[in-house]
Amino acid sequence: MEKSYHPEAFTGQTGAFKDAWEYWTDAWQRSVLFLDAMRKRGNAYVDHLKEGQPPVLTFRYEMILDGRYFKRPVNYALVRIVDRRAEELQRKRRDERRSGTYVKTLPKRPIIIIDPRAGHGPGIGGSKRDSEIGMALTNGHPVYFILFFTEPMPGQTLVDVEDAEVKFVEEVLARHPNLDKPAIMGNCQAGWAAALLCADRPDLVGPLVLNGAPLSYWAGVEGANPMRYRGGLGGGVWMNTFLSDLGNGKFDGANLVSNFESLNPANTYWSKQYNLYSQIDTEEERYLKFERWWGGFFMMNSEEIHFIVNNLFVGNKLERGDLELREGQKLSLKHIRSPILVFASRGDNITPPQQALGWITRVYESADDIRRHGQVIVYIVHSDIGHLGIFVSGAVAQKEHKEIIGNFDMIEYLAPGLYEMVIDEASGPMGNTDFKPRFEERTFEDIYALGTEGAQEEEDFQVVKAVSEWNDTLYRMWVRPWLQMTVNDLSAEIFKQMHPLRLQRYVFSDLNPAVRPVKALADMARKTRRPVSAENPLVDLEKQMNKVIVDTLNLYRDTRDRHQETLFRSIFGREILHRAFVEGRKEICDSGGDLPASCVPEEIEKAFESGGQAEGLIRVMMAVTMADRIFDRSEYAAAERVALSHPIFSEIRPAVFKDIVKQQAMVIQADEKRALKALGKLIRKQEDRREALALGRQIADADGHFSETEKVVLEKIRKGLGISEKEA
Repeated sequence: MEKSYHPEAFTGQTGAFKDAWEYWTDAWQRSVLFLDAMRKRGNAYVDHLKEGQPPVLTFRYEMILDGRYFKRPVNYALVRIVDRRAEELQRKRRDERRSGTYVKTLPKRPIIIIDPRAGHGPGIGGSKRDSEIGMALTNGHPVYFILFFTEPMPGQTLVDVEDAEVKFVEEVLARHPNLDKPAIMGNCQAGWAAALLCADRPDLVGPLVLNGAPLSYWAGVEGANPMRYRGGLGGGVWMNTFLSDLGNGKFDGANLVSNFESLNPANTYWSKQYNLYSQIDTEEERYLKFERWWGGFFMMNSEEIHFIVNNLFVGNKLERGDLELREGQKLSLKHIRSPILVFASRGDNITPPQQALGWITRVYESADDIRRHGQVIVYIVHSDIGHLGIFVSGAVAQKEHKEIIGNFDMIEYLAPGLYEMVIDEASGPMGNTDFKPRFEERTFEDIYALGTEGAQEEEDFQVVKAVSEWNDTLYRMWVRPWLQMTVNDLSAEIFKQMHPLRLQRYVFSDLNPAVRPVKALADMARKTRRPVSAENPLVDLEKQMNKVIVDTLNLYRDTRDRHQETLFRSIFGREILHRAFVEGRKEICDSGGDLPASCVPEEIEKAFESGGQAEGLIRVMMAVTMADRIFDRSEYAAAERVALSHPIFSEIRPAVFKDIVKQQAMVIQADEKRALKALGKLIRKQEDRREALALGRQIADADGHFSETEKVVLEKIRKGLGISEKEA
């Protein structure tokens, strides 16, 4: 009779040997399953290449415009998301009409989402059902997506890309002529691309949302944010030109991905793999799905990457107002006329809050300066989510993205100024979580409190900019001609395929015969799978070893980063370099288009006493909502009911109505006392005046109580309307 050997046969009881046997059995099986997951990752990479690396969207879409067939072809395309959520919403509205429960709401504006072309492919904004695209569909918006293909078109430049995006927006406008202008959402590096689009053509676009988007490349905090130093330590833009030349005129996006991975070596070299290994029974699907996007490496033309690095990463010209997309035409962020909403996170090490928000304090002099320009800027800062979590986290989608998208209507009715979007949580009737957003006025001091410094001494980075241009010129004169003579398509392809990020995927795929037996071993492991008990003491030892490895790699990272910062300062902080490369310091940002701080624009001056009942009612509503410097959903809902039901507004087009709202808000901001005192000249009939006061009280009471500031404003409104205390 065949004997069966178990640990109990040796000990006769549960003991250390049994724990060791159980643990090492599980560890062996996990190791085999882990290697099989690596094999699947490699196979998925190869299959994705064969398919042409399509977007990793989970949503169906239809092609609208393909930029590859434009007069100036680009590898970009506009698609419309076609999804069951939109169909379900239409069916729900039909059912509500039949049952008589339908409540009329204004049609929702289209939303255009742009994903980053920063090494990876498109789709991160819609890689899950709960995502930016998912939330936009749930809110009833027509959703469009700008995607791009692996290879750039020959001769394609950033100007060509921007021109193509203008055509995409014009197409969306033509398809929805009766709706508000489309909102633009730019993720990560697509944020600056979206900002360029909105600054170049402010007449085409609605609100601009910047998710984890760097616009202030020199900003940061001493002792942190080491990525901003790397361009200088590498000598500037010449390195990108060199890599493009090795690629025979094309820059490999895998180089950008390598840069991102090097920021957090603990995650790159250990934690990401260990999380899969330790949770191999449940984590494989999520891991492979993410790796399909993370391992999709896309290419750029040499001219594109040179423009981006030279003008943005190293030159920081967009923030400074010096960027020329076309010769002689400078673009400034002040050219953007639509509201801007910035979403950043303290846990983001790729686009920290300093780089996401720093431009505000450099482009504008103060929050009052923002108001004088009639601009609305809103920011929201997450406490700890990482960079990728901004785009892929389901929790972030269900909260921040849902509320951002669901409150586009409110944002456009905010008075000009700087706001923070605060989202309160409350328990809903079904045990779910309800989110209640509000917009609170802020000053630059609130941004500085996040660690974002004001317009500070940045000569070191100006030296980097000058040295970068010098090095690039030397490289182009003395090295590039000889290198280009030796490079051809074959050598470029070999150089591309030998990149470590590609090689590791090829090696762990079925292309390697030595890896193929792993599948059979993994099938056997799954059939005999015996997970270790959570109480096994060796599991705790494994977790402790994991912590030691992570802490060691983090120590290496912190030491490396401090060394890089010290080296950067010691090189580019030298006075001799400042004298050699910086002749007089330029202003941080341009002053073109600035308004004098002490004056009121002529059109606002005229608006104090011009207009009629419509302007008067809107002035009353805006005065009440602006009273406590907090604008919440209840106040907006009350004002919206008035706007939709009052006959005086029925003949005013929505776009004109919004212009009046903005104008009246600026009138109140310029001189509230004078603005409210003039109400009697706008609303002439006594019954209309009493109605206006009643509507003001209705909006003030929308949240269930009158604040002291609201009471004061209502009293000023009463006096301005010439209504006696007895009549009131």
